[in-house]
Amino acid sequence: MREILHIQGGQCGNQIGSKFWDVVCAEHGIDATGRYCGDSDLQLERVNVYYNEATEGRFVPRAILMDLEPGPIDSIRSGPYGHFFRPDNFVFAQSGAGNNWAKGHYTEGAELMESVLDVVRRESENCDCLQGFQVCHSLGGGTGSGMGTLLMSKIKEEYPDRMLLTFSVFPSPKVSDTVVEPYNATLSVQKLVQDADECMVLDNEALYDICFRILNLNNPSFGDLNHLISSIMSGVTCCLRFPGQLNSDLRKLAVNLIPFPRVHFFMGSFAPLTSRISQRYRALTIPELTQQMWDAKNMMCAADPRRGRYLTASAVFRGKMSTKEVDDEMSKVQNKKSSEFVEWIPNNLKTSVCDIPPPGLKMASTFLVNSTSIQEMFQRLGKQFSAMFRRKAFLHWYTDEGMDEMEFTEAESNMSQLVAEYQQYQDATVGAEEDTEVADGL
Repeated sequence: MREILHIQGGQCGNQIGSKFWDVVCAEHGIDATGRYCGDSDLQLERVNVYYNEATEGRFVPRAILMDLEPGPIDSIRSGPYGHFFRPDNFVFAQSGAGNNWAKGHYTEGAELMESVLDVVRRESENCDCLQGFQVCHSLGGGTGSGMGTLLMSKIKEEYPDRMLLTFSVFPSPKVSDTVVEPYNATLSVQKLVQDADECMVLDNEALYDICFRILNLNNPSFGDLNHLISSIMSGVTCCLRFPGQLNSDLRKLAVNLIPFPRVHFFMGSFAPLTSRISQRYRALTIPELTQQMWDAKNMMCAADPRRGRYLTASAVFRGKMSTKEVDDEMSKVQNKKSSEFVEWIPNNLKTSVCDIPPPGLKMASTFLVNSTSIQEMFQRLGKQFSAMFRRKAFLHWYTDEGMDEMEFTEAESNMSQLVAEYQQYQDATVGAEEDTEVADGL
C-alpha cells in the first residue's frame, strides 16, 4: 500500500484536519470510535492509505496533531472524535506562538520539534511503502506558519525522496485576522518554495464567496469553509484509496502539474457545488461538472485564472462514467479556452477517473490548476509586507526571538523573484527561432 502520513498544525490546521477526517471516515465507512460500519468491501480494500489497523478491528488514523497551545487540541479531544486519534500523536506545548513566526520557527516551535519528529519517525517506520506527507496549516498565525515550515524542512532532510504536499491557507485580501500576517506569510512562502513538493493554495475570502454566491449560506461558519477544503483534500487522494479506470497519485500529480521546480502552487476547485434549494433542479452530468469546475468563481483561492494563463491542469472525476465522455469534454474546454493555455506545453490537461463517488453524490470532480494568475496573491502579500517593513514596524517582536533583519529582506526578494518567474512564463510564447527553423525545414 502507498500510505500517506497526515500532519496538522496550529489552530487553523487542526480545525481543517478534524473536518477532513470526518469526510474520509464517511467515505471509508468508519465511525467515531474507529469501528467499520460501512456497506461495501471497496471501503476497506485500501483503507491503509490513511489508517493503521489496531487490535479488535479498530482503525486508527495515521495523523499527527501538533500545536504550541493546548486549546485546539483540547477541543478535538472533547469533540465526537476525541477517542479516535492515538493519544501519543497529540504533541503540544503550553505557551503558544502568539502569532509570531519566529516563535514557531526558532524558539517555542524548535523546542517541541524533536517530540514531533519522534512521532513522525514512528509512524513512517510502521508503513510498508510511505508515499508522502500531507500538511494542513495556515500562513497567517505563528504555529502553522513558523512551526509548520520548520517541520517541512526537517521532513525534507530525513525523507528527501517522499512527496510533501501542503494545504496552506493564505491570508485573504479583505479579511485579515492578524496584523502581522504579511510578515508570517512571506517568511513562510520562502520555505514553501524550498521544501514543499506541491502546495494547494486556499484562502478564506474565496471560500466565503463560494458559500455566499453559490451555496446561498447567509452566515457561513468556519465549519462550512473547512468542509469545502476537505472535499478537495479527499478528492486529491481518492485514486489511491478506491479503484478507478485512470489512476493518479501524489507523484503523478506533481510530474504532470509542475513544469519548473519553484512553480508548485496550485489553485483548486470542487464540483458539484449547489445550494440545497437548487439541487433538485440540476442534473449531475459530466458537461455540468466540467463547466462548474472551470468556472473562476469556484476557485478556492482569491486569484482570477482569467487574468493569467494555465500552465497545467488536472481533473479527478469520481463516479460511474465513460472515460470517452470525460476526454471529449476536456478537449472541448481546451479548444474553447485555447488562448488561456500556454502553447509551449501541448497537452497540458491530465484526467483521472475513480469509480467511487463521495457519499451522497452520484458523481463529483476535483480540479487542480497551475496558473500564472496566482502571482496576484504573492504581489498583494508583497505590497503589504513592504509597507510595514519599510517602517520596520513590529520588527522587534521577531528580532527579540533571535531573527536577523536580513531574513526579512531575503524573504521579500525571494517572493518578488517568484512573481517575476510566473510573469516570465505567462509572457513566454513558442519562440520565433523555432518558427524560422520550421520554415527552413519546409
